[in-house]
Amino acid sequence: MRSLLRGAVAAALAIPVAGTAATWDLDPAHTSVQFSVRHMMVSNVRGEFGKVSGTVQADEADPTRSKIEASIDAASIDTRTEKRDNHLRSADFLDVAKYPTITFASTKIEPAGAGHFKVTGDLTLHGITRPVVLDVQGPTAEIKDPRGNTRAGAEATTRINRKDFGLVWNQALDAGGVAVGDEVAITIDVEATKRAAVGSEASVRQVSTGEKSSSLARRLVCVGPPG
Repeated sequence: MRSLLRGAVAAALAIPVAGTAATWDLDPAHTSVQFSVRHMMVSNVRGEFGKVSGTVQADEADPTRSKIEASIDAASIDTRTEKRDNHLRSADFLDVAKYPTITFASTKIEPAGAGHFKVTGDLTLHGITRPVVLDVQGPTAEIKDPRGNTRAGAEATTRINRKDFGLVWNQALDAGGVAVGDEVAITIDVEATKRAAVGSEASVRQVSTGEKSSSLARRLVCVGPPG
């Protein structure tokens, strides 16, 4: 009888407690990917991608073990000029008919001072994958929105050379120089919502039941079998 009770105690104590991992979903309505590139050597043209999605598998105990994935609809590019946007969607640039999606997947996250991280990852653009490093400020403190969702945000910046991704179209200017610069500055503003933990209530109930069973088993061990 005592062995059986000890086994029950051990089983109750072995019930797992909820971990520190959490999944966050990028909020497309409040997340933006913006870029700028030199135009005719004299100014910057700015634009953004309007359709962005992604997730963050956050390790709240050790943020460097987190994973980030994002996807951009290449055809959602918007520079406020339809003719230019159509040219950017064409085979001269993004070739969205052939390469409809731009993706990013983190491979390493490193702390870079208070509230800052260096996030290295694989950027796939125009069918070519290259490593890039994002300078990330954040994440912010978590807040509750009016609907009870948990939200947090971050900002990331980086620079890439478009030619590294096969985007080589250009036009020489009569006065010297070219129409489009090679370096592209990128700024990403992220707002994400935290998913509710699946089965969290059931886990709490299991732990509670386990604690009660463990307490009962200890009392029975102390009392011993009848007779």
